[in-house]
Amino acid sequence: MLLLALALGGCTLLGSDYQRPQFDLPDRYPEDAAGASAAVPVPANWWRLYEDPLLDKLVAAGLAQNTDVKLAAARLEEAEGALREANATLLPEIDANTFAGRARSSTRAAPLPPGATAIRNNFQLSANTSFEIDFWGRLRRLREAARAQYLQTRYGRDVVSLTLAAAISRSYFNVRSLDAQIIVSGETLVATVDSADIARRRAEAGLVSELDVNQAEANRAQFAAQIKDLQRLREATVHQLGLLTGAPDLKLGAGDQHPAPAPPMPPPGLPSTLLERRPDVRQAEAALIAANAQIGVARASQFPTFSLTAALGAQSADLANLFSSGSGIWSIGVGAVGPIFDAGRYAARTEQAEARARQAAAVYERAVQTAFREVADALSNVRLAADAEQDLRDRVERARNTLRLATLRYEAGYSAYLEVLDARRTLNDAQLALARNRQLYLSYTVDLMNALGGGWTAY
Repeated sequence: MLLLALALGGCTLLGSDYQRPQFDLPDRYPEDAAGASAAVPVPANWWRLYEDPLLDKLVAAGLAQNTDVKLAAARLEEAEGALREANATLLPEIDANTFAGRARSSTRAAPLPPGATAIRNNFQLSANTSFEIDFWGRLRRLREAARAQYLQTRYGRDVVSLTLAAAISRSYFNVRSLDAQIIVSGETLVATVDSADIARRRAEAGLVSELDVNQAEANRAQFAAQIKDLQRLREATVHQLGLLTGAPDLKLGAGDQHPAPAPPMPPPGLPSTLLERRPDVRQAEAALIAANAQIGVARASQFPTFSLTAALGAQSADLANLFSSGSGIWSIGVGAVGPIFDAGRYAARTEQAEARARQAAAVYERAVQTAFREVADALSNVRLAADAEQDLRDRVERARNTLRLATLRYEAGYSAYLEVLDARRTLNDAQLALARNRQLYLSYTVDLMNALGGGWTAY
């Protein structure tokens, strides 16, 4: 019976097999990354390329303790169970049935045969099965959909892990950038305190007016407030980093982001086929595969369902004779159930499944196009941020020379103190801009790693 059912179940498979849609995308990205190297592959654990042990520790903690990761892992376990259940539906389910009973019959309803008693025992042991013949491929399409949904969940977990690693890296580099800005602002504050002391002594000597003293003190207060604002931003970023890593009480010592090396850049002419490695793109495609399989499920529901039932066992009034000759019982049957008049319900369900498949195809196409844009944006951002760093360094050097000359002119009495204040603000702004650009550059490299799905192999 099992062989017959399996043979009949392989007869027909309604619904079309999945074929990947073709999109009109360029073969190569329009941007080449700064410092591109065609010889260095980027691993999946790309954050290790920054050679920062503390960053490695934070990412590892996040991947182990973050609540989103735990949620994604639990969903994957659920999807694994659903896939095993779908695989099991293609095989018969066999149940054991045991019964032991004692009953009394009425002697008023009908006279008992000679030698019979009103009280009888009944012992029964049997195995029963009911099996749906997958004649139209409904169960096989359900299994196909369950497998695609499992892959969709698995890729969803990878999306969570990749996004989390990128978020931790960005937050960490932001903390280090704020550390650098606090250092710069602290050095500027020390210089403004010294300048205020000089202005006060010159005013006491009658060389300058109290205006210079007031301007110097206001400048000192401005930079003192700037440091407090940077410290506030740093603490908020550390709190966010603690949430990402599953450590609400996270503490980070002061540091500087400048020693962090930039990871290797992708080779020139990076192929757009690398989009296929992105877990979110694969997740969208798995959803499309599942939706396509559901069309076959809906179409098969429009046709009759065939099932086989069977039972094999023994029955006796005496337990001692349960396995004796003549106590055996068995039954076998085949049944069919199908719609005669459904007022178009099943056809409407098929149309709904087809519409959902078209929606999934549109989502998949959008995911591919979005991924291409994100990679292109990341490549251009990395290149432009790298180009801007040298300009910002030149700006810092020019501003430092301007401050030196303005200080000399003020001390010689050739200019007002306002010129010194303006030069110091310009230098401070230039130094902060350099620190922020460095943080942006590192964050853009993280965006590139994330956009490429966690790394690439040189082609």
